[in-house]
Amino acid sequence: MGVFVFLPLVLPLTAWPVARLAEQHLHPRTATRLLTVVAAVMAVCSTVCLGLLMVVGTAQLPGNPLPDGWSDPEVREAVPYDGIAGRLAIPALCVVAAVCGRTLWRHSRVHRRAHRALAGLPGTEVAVLPDETPYAYALSGNRGLGDRNHRDGFRRNRIVVTTGLLDHLEPAERRALFAHERAHLAARHHRHLLAVQLAAQANPFLRPLSSVVAYTTERWADEDAAQAVGSRRTVARAIGKAALVSRGTPAPTLAGFAAAPGPVPRRVRALLGPAPAVRDWPSVFTTVGLAVWGAAAGTAVSAMSSANSAVTMLLILRAATPL
Repeated sequence: MGVFVFLPLVLPLTAWPVARLAEQHLHPRTATRLLTVVAAVMAVCSTVCLGLLMVVGTAQLPGNPLPDGWSDPEVREAVPYDGIAGRLAIPALCVVAAVCGRTLWRHSRVHRRAHRALAGLPGTEVAVLPDETPYAYALSGNRGLGDRNHRDGFRRNRIVVTTGLLDHLEPAERRALFAHERAHLAARHHRHLLAVQLAAQANPFLRPLSSVVAYTTERWADEDAAQAVGSRRTVARAIGKAALVSRGTPAPTLAGFAAAPGPVPRRVRALLGPAPAVRDWPSVFTTVGLAVWGAAAGTAVSAMSSANSAVTMLLILRAATPL
């Protein structure tokens, strides 16, 4: 395996420039899909390599439950600096598993609580809460087996908005709000947000991609809302008003309307300009195209490195295991 086992751990650094270029030059839909795939693949590859290193490190511990042959010199020689890397990989992989598991648990808990809070309201697409706190978010539906409030075990997609936010918006701006949240639900943006959040926790080098995807999903919904209401300026005005009074969403994976004040001026500025060109894959002869192709190459190298390391390690362990 050699140093190739370490490549997937550091290759996410190559995705930093493409994240910024994709945010600025690609259509939000294309940027979201591209960066989500890149983050997910690189996170899986780095986790696989951590697992391989952990096997080497665990085999060196006294009293380990692994076969004795897995601690033979030929196994350790497959990994450079096996004594240090193997032992460091054990707590690192445990932290990754704990943090990702905690995120999934919190995500599931927030969704369950949100759906239960809406149980007493009419089963319409839009759930208006009598709350003076202004916020709005898209609540994805799922199969909730055993839910007492849903006999068929199904929770529908809902748009949750408070009276505190609706009171600050004009009728046209309310339509923009609902179109924005419908776009989140139709494109399943919560899955993109959850995927990049887990990827960033699996490998901290992927955190810039997570923040960019959080922005591009909102821009994607902005553009869809502008098409639905027929006025980019109306959507921009609604976002600006909501940003002045909103207080965010219950969880980062719940797509909101104007939850983060930082990107809001950029979103408004983009809506006041022309609509972005729809290009699924830019030409390699442009700066953004070169960056995108570079990210694709980095992702492919990461996948091949982890696959090569995994296959090599399996063959070595199989040879070292007595029949």
